[in-house]
Amino acid sequence: MTSMAPTFPIHNGAARTDIGKTRADPLPRLLHQLTARAGGQVQFLQVASRPWASALFQGRRHLVDMMLVGDDANARADRFAAGLGEAEWALAGHFVADITVDARESNGQGVKLSLSALTIEDW
Repeated sequence: MTSMAPTFPIHNGAARTDIGKTRADPLPRLLHQLTARAGGQVQFLQVASRPWASALFQGRRHLVDMMLVGDDANARADRFAAGLGEAEWALAGHFVADITVDARESNGQGVKLSLSALTIEDW
C-alpha cells in the first residue's frame, strides 16, 4: 500500500508568477523615433498607450496624434507615411508588429497625422 504525507506540496506547473509583469512601456522611445522620422518641428497633440494581449503574445497598443509644423509639412508628411509599416524601430525588449497612419488632415498650422501602433514584447 502507498501512502502520501499530508504535507506533500502540490505544485501547479502551469501557474506562472511572472504573468502580468511586463517590461517598461516602449512608447517614449517610439515617440522619439517618430519625431526623428518626421524631421523638422513636430507637436504631439494626444498620446495614449494601453496593455494588449493575445493567446500567445503581450504588448501595448498605442494611439498618437501628431502635428507636423512648417512650410514643408505636407512633403514631410508624405515622406513620413511612405514605407511606415516596413520601417525598422529600435525598441528595447519590444518590436513593432503593426503601425499605420489612420487619418491625415491639413490645416493652417500644418499636417495632423493620427497613428496607431502595436508593440509586442520580444521574448
